[in-house]
Amino acid sequence: MSGTSKELGPPSLEVKLARMDDGARMPTKGSQHAAGWDLYALENTTVHFRSSTKLRTGIRVAIPIGFEGQVRARSSLGSKGLILPHSIGTIDSDYRGELFVLMTWIGEGDFYEVKAGERIAQLVIAPIPEVTICEVGPHELGETERGDGGFGSTGRF
Repeated sequence: MSGTSKELGPPSLEVKLARMDDGARMPTKGSQHAAGWDLYALENTTVHFRSSTKLRTGIRVAIPIGFEGQVRARSSLGSKGLILPHSIGTIDSDYRGELFVLMTWIGEGDFYEVKAGERIAQLVIAPIPEVTICEVGPHELGETERGDGGFGSTGRF
């Protein structure tokens, strides 16, 4: 093989976003190869201890058919105690409303004050294969080494 072959990356994809508010910030990437796009808080919002609060981003998105948007936590906020209570939020390709980020405060103190313009989550665009579910009998599923071992069973191998 010659040294002239070019390494191919993943195919590109256009995702349309629109601002709903003049103060909304468009998502940005922290580095060239970052998986997610940083989402920003539109306004100052208080997140009280152990309660979930919807934070506005002020943007709308058109996820292409065959893909989903995943709203994920930022590790820097999680280490402080500001978490996404549902772990990952899904944006379907047919949703056109404002993006909100659901946050819960479990850190020190009674609340966390999110500042307008603060990075609050990240948006990852992921492919969704077309899937057909077909019902079969329990013995038609096939066997694996793990079998029907439940929660915590993978460490035994």
